[in-house]
Amino acid sequence: MYLVTQTEVLAETFGNENCVRILKRAGFDGIDWSFFEMTEGKGVWCADGWKEHARYLKKVADECGIAIVQAHAPFPSSKGEEPFDTVIMQRILRSMQAAALMGVEKIVVHPRHHLEYGKNRQKLWEENLAFYRSLIPYCEEYGIKVCTENMWQYDNKRRYIVDSFCSRPEEFCALLDELDSPWITGCLDLGHCALVGIEPQDFIRAMGKDRLGALHVQDVDYLGDCHTLPFMRQLEWEEICAALAQIDYEGNFTFEADEFLRPLPPELQPDASAFMEKTGRYLMARMEAKKTER
Repeated sequence: MYLVTQTEVLAETFGNENCVRILKRAGFDGIDWSFFEMTEGKGVWCADGWKEHARYLKKVADECGIAIVQAHAPFPSSKGEEPFDTVIMQRILRSMQAAALMGVEKIVVHPRHHLEYGKNRQKLWEENLAFYRSLIPYCEEYGIKVCTENMWQYDNKRRYIVDSFCSRPEEFCALLDELDSPWITGCLDLGHCALVGIEPQDFIRAMGKDRLGALHVQDVDYLGDCHTLPFMRQLEWEEICAALAQIDYEGNFTFEADEFLRPLPPELQPDASAFMEKTGRYLMARMEAKKTER
């Protein structure tokens, strides 16, 4: 199991190459590349030379001794309107190819969930089956797996978070079982579970080892999608570690917790990244301890 974190804030602050070097110095085993700026058509990934840049970053990472193992495609995957939906599909496919050139094993691609979930469950089910099936030939071509993710929506009238696609383990598991492809797996966002009223440890157990291929590790206060470091909010980390141990989880331990870094001045972000690494090592050690306690 690799200890991994995303690049969003550090790459914005220090640039892509320096981000790789900072994460290596911080002690991480691997990197989760964030392609978020592509949504707005910004950055090197939407410019000429993106393939060369991907190969260069892999070279930098190899020289540093750190692997780029996971990635996150631009999102949202749909708005139900053109030209956005066509353009974002093109950018998702480019992110998949760029990630593969960097040596990435798995890339998270959000499900389509632009429709109100409560009134459109069947339609979203059908759309997402077709959507992920359409990605499989590209997975085969590029040699990269796609992870779908559990999501949430916000009810603007009642002003609270509600279910969205794959927010319940029954639907998430059913989607993966129906797709039944070695190229599609599940990424469980631990914070998203809690936001819809399901404890992450219960969701982990419901998915089991075979369906759970990746994690987004973050802490929340059960009210908002905080994306901060564990122990900064309210999730039950001992229980989460116990559940991961119980299913013999074999994927990477990947932080999606960059909001912990964002308020800090640039001078403090590298040291804060090293503290994130120490927190991750602690949690991974707790997982191992839970295995021996069984």
